[in-house]
Order: sequence, then C-alpha cells, then structure tokens
Amino acid sequence: SDRKQERIFGGQPWNYLGLEADLPKPGDYIRSYLGSIPVVVARDDDGQVNVFENRCAHRGAEFCKTHRGNTRRFVCPYHQWSYDLSGALAGVPFKRGVDGKGGMPASFEQDQHNLRRVNVTCRNGVIFGSFKDDTPPLADYVGADLLTEFDSIFNGRKLKHLGTHRNVITGNWKLYQENLKDPYHATLLHTYLTTFGLFVAGNRTNIAVDPSGRHSALPNARPKVTNTLDAHKAEIKSFRAGMTLADPRVLEFFQEFESEWSSSAITIWPNLILLRQMNILSARQIVPTGPDAFMLIWTAFGYEDDSEDMTRHRLRQNNIFGPGGFLGIDGHEALKFVQDGLSRSVPRSGIAALGGDDDTPDTVITDRAIRLMYRHYREVMGL
Repeated sequence: SDRKQERIFGGQPWNYLGLEADLPKPGDYIRSYLGSIPVVVARDDDGQVNVFENRCAHRGAEFCKTHRGNTRRFVCPYHQWSYDLSGALAGVPFKRGVDGKGGMPASFEQDQHNLRRVNVTCRNGVIFGSFKDDTPPLADYVGADLLTEFDSIFNGRKLKHLGTHRNVITGNWKLYQENLKDPYHATLLHTYLTTFGLFVAGNRTNIAVDPSGRHSALPNARPKVTNTLDAHKAEIKSFRAGMTLADPRVLEFFQEFESEWSSSAITIWPNLILLRQMNILSARQIVPTGPDAFMLIWTAFGYEDDSEDMTRHRLRQNNIFGPGGFLGIDGHEALKFVQDGLSRSVPRSGIAALGGDDDTPDTVITDRAIRLMYRHYREVMGL
C-alpha cells in the first residue's frame, strides 16, 4: 500500500540495497529496490556509489531492465533520454526541435530534471539507502548489540560476490521477517537442520532484539555434527535417522570468525536478512510486490582473500539456501501455507504467545522477536 511505502520503506529506516562487491569497477551497476520502488545502484568514475530512481524523468518509464552490467550512460528505451552514472540528465534528443520547430521550450532547464536521488551510506561493503535526509547514522539505526553481529560478518575484509538468486514467494513480505525471527520453527520444520544437528532445541543460542523491536539476531552454537537420535530430536518429525548426504563436505565447518556462534541470522528492518550458517555468507533482500507476494533477492558472497578451496566450499554449502535449497524450499512452502490460511479465513488472527517479552534470550521456544517486530510495525503505521 501507499502507506506502507511512505511510512516504512520511504520513511526513517535505512534500506539494504546491495553489496559494494556487486560494483567492483567504475560504470558497474545493479538494479535494486526501496520497498517496491525500483532504483539503480551505480559506481561512478570517482568510485562513488550513487543510487537513483529507475524511472525516467520524462514519461516515467523504468529505463534499466537488466539486473547488472557496466555502462557509461543509462538510456531510456522510449524516447532515448540519457543519464550519467550519478543519475543526472545528460541528453535529450531533439531538445531544440528540428529546423527550428518543436523541441523543448526556452525555459527548460536540463539540470532540473535529474533522476530522484537516494541518500546512501555504506558500512564495510554493504550499501544502504533512504529517501529521507534525517535518517539517523546507520550505527545508531542498527544499534550496538546488532552492530556487533553485523560487524562479525562485515569486518573490513573486502567482499567477493559469488552469485545471486531471485524468486517470488506467495505471501506477505512481513512473513519473511517473521520467519527469520522465529527459532521455534527452525527446530521443527527443517529436516536438514534437525537431522544434521545444525539447529536443534538443545543448541546454545541467544536471541537479541534491539530496543525498538524492529531488528533481531538469532545466533546459534551447534555441537559436533551428528544425525543420531537424542532427547531433543526424539519427538521431531523432521528428524530422519540414517539420512546421509552424497557429499558430506557440505557439513564441514571451518572456524573463520572470532565468534562463539556457528551460525547467526540477523534481521535488519525493513528488508535485510543476513545469514551466516557454517561457512555460508548470504544477504537476502525483501522486495514487496503486493499484499500477498514478494520477491527475494539472495546474494551469496565470500571474501576477496579467500582461497580457491574456500570459495568452492562456500558455493558447495550454499546448496542449503536459495529457491530450491535444502532449507529454502521448506520455508517457502510454509509461508505459502500461512498466506493461504490468512487470505481464506475470517478472522485472520494467529497466535504468537510463546515465551515472555522479558525472557532470558537463551531459549528458542519463543515468539518474542515476532511480537516486538509487530509492536514496532503498528507504531510506525499508526495502527
């Protein structure tokens, strides 16, 4: 809705837009989104990252249709108005008309028709944008506790883009924020996690929520990987004793961070999911496409100084995630089931009553992070 776009994605939050590793050279660009508004993220000749609306100033056409590339100019296919790498209007065909006839009036000022620019901030290779001029500094917006988790991944090492998935999920965009704030389902739904011990109810964890309730982190420390039955798995239908993998290397974990956690799922409101699972590093961008569907853009990355073996290892492990991943496919189907249930029933309420809001953060049997997110959402939306 217009209200959602104005108050959330177009409001005070910093929106994740991509990684600087997507733009290694001058002229490199990617398509991205602030909520449902398409934007272009481009690196200019000075190395500066610019973000501007993907909407021609002339008649409003979305001019950039390729996901990524390198260019000197963006040219609208409709009437060939062209823009430079900062989004400034660079050329108007027949601006003076033909043979003195037609064309733009003498009062037309080209520099008054640049593309709408987005304010940009970058932190250790991650690009955020906001349409607002008074958005707080990113460190203040994310908050100290969550920033520690963020910086454990983005620690100053130069990033390397490994690949991108895009898929559309049938469900409201907030369901995906919910899903990554929901440790309860992770111990029950995902056969891969429970069978191989990556995330089970007995693992040590710490569910951190920032004071506003909008961001959260769900770190987890797994014991040595095993698919033998124990007390925490005995009643879980997703556990498959004896299940093996054709390539067991995907379960190898190489300690590479000064962190006590083997995995961490970080949600930064409104559109970013950061995930470190073993040696997988992944950023997911939520793009609402309507009240009952959203696009998910998954970016797998590593570090420029990774060895070739580590890069292959990260790519191998990334089979867990993505539209058809061992885990991803479970969650997407579950979200569709929720959307189906919500859209076909009256009333549309659900229950998120597990745990208390003031519980210690070391239990996974809680809906605390979901409740606090919706408290923030209702405040922002004026509900």
